[in-house]
Amino acid sequence: MAITPSASAFDPISAASVFSRLAVEPELSNPSVSLIDVSTGEIVFESNAFSQRKPASTMKILAAAATLKHLQPDQVFTTRVSLGTVPDSIVIDGEFDPWISMDHRVATKMKRTSFPRIAFNSLSKVKESSGGSIKKLKVYYNGIYANEVASYKAFYKKRGVTAAFIKVSDEKATSLVSEEILTSESPQVIKMLDWFLLWSDNQLSERMAKIAAKYAGNEFNDEGVAVTFAEILISFGINPAQIVVIDASGLSRQNKITAHVLAQLLYKIHSDPVLSRLIESLPVGGESGTLRNRYIETAPDAVGLVKAKTGTLTGTVSLAGYVQSGDREYAFVIIADKIRRTNSASDRARKTLDRYLAKIAAPLAIPAPESATVVTEVQIL
Repeated sequence: MAITPSASAFDPISAASVFSRLAVEPELSNPSVSLIDVSTGEIVFESNAFSQRKPASTMKILAAAATLKHLQPDQVFTTRVSLGTVPDSIVIDGEFDPWISMDHRVATKMKRTSFPRIAFNSLSKVKESSGGSIKKLKVYYNGIYANEVASYKAFYKKRGVTAAFIKVSDEKATSLVSEEILTSESPQVIKMLDWFLLWSDNQLSERMAKIAAKYAGNEFNDEGVAVTFAEILISFGINPAQIVVIDASGLSRQNKITAHVLAQLLYKIHSDPVLSRLIESLPVGGESGTLRNRYIETAPDAVGLVKAKTGTLTGTVSLAGYVQSGDREYAFVIIADKIRRTNSASDRARKTLDRYLAKIAAPLAIPAPESATVVTEVQIL
């Protein structure tokens, strides 16, 4: 079978040449860059790769890795709301569902459980059980977020009800349950991971990372997330000393990472039987998620060949993932966090990144059709 090689496929030497030009582009203002051949682990090119930079939302790659490592792909999180055995009380027994939306319109549009729906239904039911009105309410709760507790209080207060919130254990919550009001169940972990990588959902990525930290045996907070991220890097032989984790979404400008560390993680992820699933969740250039509108005009030949997590803060444009180059695939990290703090500068930086990645992007070689064999029938006389 003949193979038709891609004319634009780039070997490591050629790819390094392209990235060396990218690294000095004025539009990127001295970026931090790393490029690795995932078939060999060879560092093809690096520039400022050990410089601590603001990762922006490329930090979500670590959140996804923690999610896959410590949670089951088909795992779901349930929230049950019931009338309590104590008069004028309800019991909210949750599992820190990260999917619940605080905005009813958003929840309806995205088919999420709505916090206002839970609050309204629970209040209606407890009023009904108390003869039609209630002024004071006891809420026994477990497994919900602090901002949800505050939102419940505000919701009830606005409707003339003073609510006392009492935190209880799982066992205590179960013992206090009377009649069930409603049950909400999140999508599977893998579906939520798909969502927060594809659309860069800050709250969802932070909540998922905290849950992963909890399941890893660490604290259920940002400090626990930082420890969990460090443990993942150490498990791959990557030194975590040069990263600073303030949150799991990349929203904080105090987060720090190096292109070298993130590229090494992408290389390890590529061949890991569990973590490699996150590659399927990455946005695809010109096709999906936060990359759906890129490459189409600036580099149409690269559409479908770049899978990467975007990152944007004022003055920062980053991109980290994989680019197909014929029968090779490269892991890359580009963090440009010194650009001018304007929308036009960010737009120019993104277009520059895309054009250079397109220079090494090429589809897989396609097997050429086999030549037809012509059989001539010979008549024997």
